[in-house]
Amino acid sequence: MPIVSVNGIEIAYESHGDDGAPAILLIMGLGGQLTMWPDDLINSLVSAGRRVITFDNRDIGLSAKFADAPTPNPIAQMLLGRFGIKLKTPYTLTDMADDAAGLLEVLGIERADIVGISMGGMIGQFLSAKYPQKVASLTAIMTTTGNPKLPHPGRDVMKAMLRRGPAATEREEIIAQSVATFALIGTPGEDHNTNGMRDRIAASVDRNHAPAGLRVQTAAILGSGDFRNITRQITVPTLVIHGSADPLVSIEGGKDVAKIVPGARFEIIDGMGHDIPPRFLPRVIALIHDHLGSARVAASAQ
Repeated sequence: MPIVSVNGIEIAYESHGDDGAPAILLIMGLGGQLTMWPDDLINSLVSAGRRVITFDNRDIGLSAKFADAPTPNPIAQMLLGRFGIKLKTPYTLTDMADDAAGLLEVLGIERADIVGISMGGMIGQFLSAKYPQKVASLTAIMTTTGNPKLPHPGRDVMKAMLRRGPAATEREEIIAQSVATFALIGTPGEDHNTNGMRDRIAASVDRNHAPAGLRVQTAAILGSGDFRNITRQITVPTLVIHGSADPLVSIEGGKDVAKIVPGARFEIIDGMGHDIPPRFLPRVIALIHDHLGSARVAASAQ
């Protein structure tokens, strides 16, 4: 597993496909290691002649950890955030976007298409706004703008995401707990024990289990507050994909991104929750390929 120094910290990554091919950077969501990306998505992009870069965000997987850094209580962050008050956090989404930009720099990639999911879609917005010269296009999946006026997750979802008490320590218990979380936030009617999700979770647990990172990444999201002013700065071709049945990040979040970014394309996947199960993956892949093609045509016309 290659590990490089980026933005003053260590970042673990994988590269798929020809090093000289046009690059796509995949940015994973909250608590997700690079192993959480579906193989079919990566293989499809590589088969289309792309170089696909996946990586562990800071505080997860094999990348640098900040678990010992003082982190504010998430409930206090949420309550104060509604009044525009930001508590000090170890880092914010800006720093995570700097990590992504730095990784591209270290790998010698001048420009890349960006695909971000959930928190990764938030990081993608910061990256696209701050480093437009490095971003060819943005695909933001099941994400939002931090707009405090948008619907919040229900109590059951929040309780699962902000789980209190001692963390699970046995492998099977850790995996079962994560599967149960996806059963709550994911696509209704899916069996996450058999649809590939459990396998990806198990691979992540076996690779590196660092539950404290979830807490610090959550603080980074909440500490970034309302970042619509960042979203407004995006000028690259943008595709927003959101499931209609997402209980964690309301579809209104995706609508907000698409409304704010000039010319953004918004695609709703009916029935999809906060995951991409096998039955919806071909649709998501097709949308991404179409967007990449449109962005390439637009760039060549300039």
